[in-house]
Amino acid sequence: MTAKNDRRWNHNIHYHPRILHTVPDGARHALDVGCGEGMLARELRRAVPHVTGIDLHAPSIDQARAHPDDVDYLLGDVLTHPFEPASFDVVASVATLHHMDAATGLTRMRDLLRPGGVLAIVGLARSTMPGDLPRDLAGIVAGAFHRAAKGHWEHPSPTVWPPPVTYRQMRAVAAEILPGSRYRRHLLLRYSITWRKPQD
Repeated sequence: MTAKNDRRWNHNIHYHPRILHTVPDGARHALDVGCGEGMLARELRRAVPHVTGIDLHAPSIDQARAHPDDVDYLLGDVLTHPFEPASFDVVASVATLHHMDAATGLTRMRDLLRPGGVLAIVGLARSTMPGDLPRDLAGIVAGAFHRAAKGHWEHPSPTVWPPPVTYRQMRAVAAEILPGSRYRRHLLLRYSITWRKPQD
């Protein structure tokens, strides 16, 4: 990753280390769902020999392919691309799940994992007022401090706002489709889901 990338910051990049820390020992194949211009995919490539990034946004994929790396970038839809089932040791996704039906997306990512593989997601959900207001205000203040210190990089990919699913709904969907998964709500207006697929 270049020095320019090292200086980038936004709410999504802030949580990349959470994804990277979940990579299991011996992982050989990783998939970055909604890879955009490939920043997380390139970070994954430092730990995993074979990394595939997939995204529906052609300009972002063009930017990703312009980098001198050996990540396999695909223009396509993870829900319909003909990946072999159970073909990845790591499936990662940042700020992508709210672009699709949450249950459908989680099921697809689950099915692409090999037994023992790890699914790691950082996502956006919709706040419920007034209950989420104190947490959201704290996140806005913390985000402002981060931006003042680090700047803010605006990604080139399309955005969806507001997210269609609330934090509470997302927790329930994850619990249903990924039994035993770990769901966490984070300060900077994000949640994470981590799940290891049971061995056969």
